[in-house]
Amino acid sequence: MASLVTGALCVLGLTPAAFARVPPARVAARATGSLDSFLATETPIALQGVLNNIGANGADVAGASPGIVVASPSKSDPDYFYSWTRDAALTAKYLVDAFIAGNTGLQETIQEYISAQAYLQTVSNPSGGLSTGGLGEPKFNVNETAFTGAWGRPQRDGPALRATALIAYANYLIDNGESSTADEIIWPIVQNDLSYITQYWNSTTFDLWEEIDGSSFFTTAVQHRALVEGNTLATKLGHTCSNCVSQAPQVLCFLQSYWTGSYVLANFGSSRSGKDVNSILGSIHTFDPDGGCDDSTFQPCSARALANHKVVTDSFRSIYPINSGIPEGTAVAVGRYPEDVYQGGNPWYLATAAAAEQLYDAIYQWNKIGSITVTDVSLPFFQDIYPSAAVGTYASGTSTFSDIISAVQTYADGYLSVVEKYTPSDGSLTEQFARSDGSPLSASALTWSYVSLLTAAARRQSVVPASWGESSASSVPAVCSATSATGPYSTATNTAWPSSGSGTTTGAAPCTTPTTVAVTFDEIVTTTYGETVYLSGSIPALGNWDTSSAIALSAVDYTSSNPLWYVTVNLPAGTSFEYKFFVQQTDGTIVWEDDPNRSYTVPANCGQTTAIIDDSWQ
Repeated sequence: MASLVTGALCVLGLTPAAFARVPPARVAARATGSLDSFLATETPIALQGVLNNIGANGADVAGASPGIVVASPSKSDPDYFYSWTRDAALTAKYLVDAFIAGNTGLQETIQEYISAQAYLQTVSNPSGGLSTGGLGEPKFNVNETAFTGAWGRPQRDGPALRATALIAYANYLIDNGESSTADEIIWPIVQNDLSYITQYWNSTTFDLWEEIDGSSFFTTAVQHRALVEGNTLATKLGHTCSNCVSQAPQVLCFLQSYWTGSYVLANFGSSRSGKDVNSILGSIHTFDPDGGCDDSTFQPCSARALANHKVVTDSFRSIYPINSGIPEGTAVAVGRYPEDVYQGGNPWYLATAAAAEQLYDAIYQWNKIGSITVTDVSLPFFQDIYPSAAVGTYASGTSTFSDIISAVQTYADGYLSVVEKYTPSDGSLTEQFARSDGSPLSASALTWSYVSLLTAAARRQSVVPASWGESSASSVPAVCSATSATGPYSTATNTAWPSSGSGTTTGAAPCTTPTTVAVTFDEIVTTTYGETVYLSGSIPALGNWDTSSAIALSAVDYTSSNPLWYVTVNLPAGTSFEYKFFVQQTDGTIVWEDDPNRSYTVPANCGQTTAIIDDSWQ
């Protein structure tokens, strides 16, 4: 354990508007149409996979109580037919974000989850009772009874993640005139979780892989976030959380001790290298779209987080045969940690998607800040993908800024393309895929695998959650203290959701699939003055391959460093088609790009009315 007591080194609210696409400069070449097509098909499959694993109506989890999120339908080799507090909270956070972004049909599921958590907080278990450590129990039976078998317990990330999910929904209720519901139903649950964090943050914990009993970067990072946003919620509701205020800075202080100087030591108390996707997950689950590239909270675009991304992902290049020959700076399949032997020690879908998500987060932050800073710490990361990178700050509008954004985007898309490559034709996502040939392995239909794909896809479209207040909570105390603060705890008894009201209408109309989607076609192609780029395709809306009926693209955002042509076309949802671009030269000559034809399926997702396809001339 790296407890502060033992002297470890100490350097130490969502609204609909928060989900708008970032307005700064358009992103240069993302990927070919293939990844867009995959995500358009896979994201509704993944969402349905999540819902299939939530009781009581989930198609794959018969016997699960209402609102109980089951890790996987798998009941043997491995048996994951349980509800893990951590996995369930991460799932609920995604559902809340998707609900606020427009999928109103998820509200009843969210409320059932919250009601179930209120009850689970009262269930005595091997970790204790409500006020004696029981909130750190990692998993429960799907019928809401205690799991009493031997296990790695306690796991102290669960209460923090649950608080974050509930706070997001509470902020939505407050913003929609339902403060009383947030206060009466959600606050008592959140307050218990905050009390658990303030009491036990400096105590040993099993890590999120349930193997190491010590201190975990992921756990410490999400605990700090929960205390910060928990205090803000308390203030909104007219309460106080003095323990949040006193403990959050000390948790942040301790968080600094995980930094080795070149990467994050993911766990204290282990003989392993400490290179672990735990640290990448910590960055993306404490991502603040209003935060800067702050090292103290390991924001995704921070020098520390980028350096760590390189070290962690590089650790898998030589150990998996499917990564053989892939150079640094090109995406690979990512596992949990290089020494892993569980189920054979293979890449994980959620780990590979997380590597992509951190980079999408970073792109969002750079665009919002309006500059990219390369430091001695982050320089190796940047040089892998942009060999001419040098220490310095590059403002938006410069060619270096645009080129780096393009390079990082391509790198990020590469990780999701790895997921695409090893996803079976039915779209199901297991826990792992084989290091030798990429075949699916381990637990079937893993809820966390689906959620990780969904969150990475959302960040790729610059769909982000609201700020949790990082910018006002990133100051590290000069001296770290081994502190703790106890209570209060109280049984959360009110789970009677109002049947009417803007925020809590349980009978809300289900989200409907739009009839048309505004699809933006981005094409990166260098042209000369007087030339025009056209879009042609296999459906009437794209001219049925008739060049005289093709659609001209706009070059209004074209620059020498980012030769972007684009056009937005309203297309029927669910339509599949082929398309290509051609250039009409000044003398009228038509020059088609090379084969093969591109293919795409217009999204038919609940509430999705826009889509972007990013292509480069082939």
